[in-house]
Amino acid sequence: MKYQNIREEELKNKIAADFFEQFDCTKVIGNVGFTVTIKNQSSSFFNHELMWAEVKKSTNADIYESFVQLILTIGKSRTFDNNIPPAFLGAFDAEKIAFIPYNTVQNIFYQNDFNWNVRQSDHNTKEFQQIYGQVKDTIEISSMLFNYEKDEKKLHVFIKINFVAGKSDTTKLQIDKNNFINIYHRWLETVKPTIAINWEGVKKHGIIDGDFYLADLLSSDNSSIKENLYIVLNMTHYEAKKSLDTIELFRLLIFQFKDGQKAYTQFWNKYERPPKEEYWDYIIEHRGLLVPQYIRERKGSFFTPRIWVEVSQKYIADVFGEDWQDNYYIWDCAAGTGNLLAGLINKDNIWASTLDKQDVDVMYDRIKNGANLLENHMFQFDFLNDSFDKLPKELHDIIHDEEKRKKLIIYINPPYAEASNRKTIVAKGENKSNVAMETKSYKIFSKIAGTATRELFTQFFLRIYTDISDCKLASFSTLKYISSQYFIKFREYFRADFLKGFICPANSFDNVMGNFPIGFLIWDLSKKQKILSITTDVFLNDNLNVSKKTFYSYDKGVFIIDWLKNYHDKKSEAIAFLRMQGTDIQNNLGIFVTNNLSKNDIVKHLFTKITKNNLIVVCIYFTVRKVIHATWLNDRDQFLFPNDGYKIDSEFQNDCFTYTLFNNNIQSKYGINYWIPFTEQGVNASGIFESHFMTDFITGKIEDTAFVKREFSPGATAVFNAGRALWRYYHSMPYANVNASFYDIREYFQKRDEKGRMKNKSSDEIYNQLLNTLRDALKALTQKIQPKVYEYGFLKE
Repeated sequence: MKYQNIREEELKNKIAADFFEQFDCTKVIGNVGFTVTIKNQSSSFFNHELMWAEVKKSTNADIYESFVQLILTIGKSRTFDNNIPPAFLGAFDAEKIAFIPYNTVQNIFYQNDFNWNVRQSDHNTKEFQQIYGQVKDTIEISSMLFNYEKDEKKLHVFIKINFVAGKSDTTKLQIDKNNFINIYHRWLETVKPTIAINWEGVKKHGIIDGDFYLADLLSSDNSSIKENLYIVLNMTHYEAKKSLDTIELFRLLIFQFKDGQKAYTQFWNKYERPPKEEYWDYIIEHRGLLVPQYIRERKGSFFTPRIWVEVSQKYIADVFGEDWQDNYYIWDCAAGTGNLLAGLINKDNIWASTLDKQDVDVMYDRIKNGANLLENHMFQFDFLNDSFDKLPKELHDIIHDEEKRKKLIIYINPPYAEASNRKTIVAKGENKSNVAMETKSYKIFSKIAGTATRELFTQFFLRIYTDISDCKLASFSTLKYISSQYFIKFREYFRADFLKGFICPANSFDNVMGNFPIGFLIWDLSKKQKILSITTDVFLNDNLNVSKKTFYSYDKGVFIIDWLKNYHDKKSEAIAFLRMQGTDIQNNLGIFVTNNLSKNDIVKHLFTKITKNNLIVVCIYFTVRKVIHATWLNDRDQFLFPNDGYKIDSEFQNDCFTYTLFNNNIQSKYGINYWIPFTEQGVNASGIFESHFMTDFITGKIEDTAFVKREFSPGATAVFNAGRALWRYYHSMPYANVNASFYDIREYFQKRDEKGRMKNKSSDEIYNQLLNTLRDALKALTQKIQPKVYEYGFLKE
């Protein structure tokens, strides 16, 4: 192997010398491990970056994990705020190197409600797994993977073609999909302050600073060249192409520069304008990213893909009949730019309202370009705050007419934003999603629906249900309101008849990241029925209907946490702690057994004590949570209070006990290790264990318990045998820790990388073989346990 057994810094130097000799690989950019830039540039924001990369010195690094770690590093530090992003992100180790275009993952950095403050090296966090799922397909499609030895010539050619150096610092920087957002951030600092305008005043009329940036960007010789811009640049000043004054419809508004256009000229001298024409539509389509984060979170909306628009309208037709557009009125009260209404034919029966005047103007432009809508039916309206007295008279009359209201379909893809908790919002003001708690609707309905009202889409549903009673609701949303324990009060109030619906993967929506379902559900709000369950059709990303899925609604006291509460043991000594989180499958990553709780776990009480009296019950809880793996379909499924079948199934109990013994995070450095499942003689230990608790428990020798000697199934016995072989091998090592846990043994052989993360494999092949044997036995045991999870009611099919 070309770069075998060398340190990470040496690997970086060799890769730089062998493949990037003509570039500068010495620049330090934030916490990025390796960079490639053009040589002889001044150290400024405008430097031309070619690649930011993650480096691993081993040869067995997971290339997906490396990219995810790099993305988390960049996102946490917001490296792109102070540096123009590169053409490529990269990841390499001692054997291979891979590239992906930066623009293919750019939207990840601008998603709402994502916690970037996690350890990038911790691959077990919910955030790491979420990003992993988001980028895996992108990486498989877009990455260019090269082996240094097998593909050396191809790699050199790839770099020669794609890593193009400029002639000098005076070369103007090309603007493309990768960097237009970051150039905007710099524009905000340099050009925006020199524009003579009352920004707070014009915001009320739908003007945002991003519109001035687009006027600059899409211009040639200081004149905007792109049609349908809200603001245009006209040589020495800006002009508003559309009226901001409802009385003087064609009033022309002019905005001058305070400094005679000096800062503007100096700024844009560094860039080549306009960008290539192939980027124009892309940039305009992503105008939503040219606004502050809090505005994006307030709007919270996500563009509905054309395929789901078509499917949703077919479902409406299936429910309300082929002539539904003639027989019903349609109001999209969260319309955005109106894409959900594409394909509808009876414009006389369609209304659309949206929060932003700019979006209304876009709909007007669409009408001029052939959209089958009426301008006087498109209007600005804040659905969560405004009085219905502001509605167009005809729509107002429909809402207040009992018979007509029954013929009204609220057809929406409502915004999504979620406030975390009252302490965060009110006391500290740390969460910008508090917009969900600033609306009139929140103040009204939070007393009725509790914490569920922190979600904007829930507020839409509640106002529709309350103020437009008896209408029909056809809406996209997550499925939280059907099954989550936090929506119990909501379901007590919101009662309706489910008519039909489908679900599809959330990541099929523009700028939505995550592995969960989005549902389109149709409700008749005139029929006040308690929601018990709904069954939907299941569609994949390619619009293929593959199956059906049932979602269940639950009341208080039926969740798995309610069952576990019956076994809290405050009096006995703790042998470890169960770390808990949520009751649905999406939270399974937050479940583990440990003897080292974090401060956050303690403060938020996200744990329960494990003692001799509740050990088996906790093992059952832990196992059923871990053996069912999350998919986009089951992501929101709730774990429940089981039936009594498990109580008489000692084999199931002992299988769960076995599973937990070999799937925990116990570490001997944090106290006595009570979790050694073998005797000293059984593993040829060189000393006496501090604790014999677990072997005494297995043989029925623990006082004040059932004194039951545990009998194990063939599958559990295979796990014990594989584990014993691994323990024996460890204890044959010099300086073995006599009290080592399973975690300690893994750490001993697998070591940690330069960033402190335990490696996936060891250089000791005997250990690797023994560990694989154990994992195979655990996999077989997992498959044996899985059907019992459903049989005993911990989950519903």
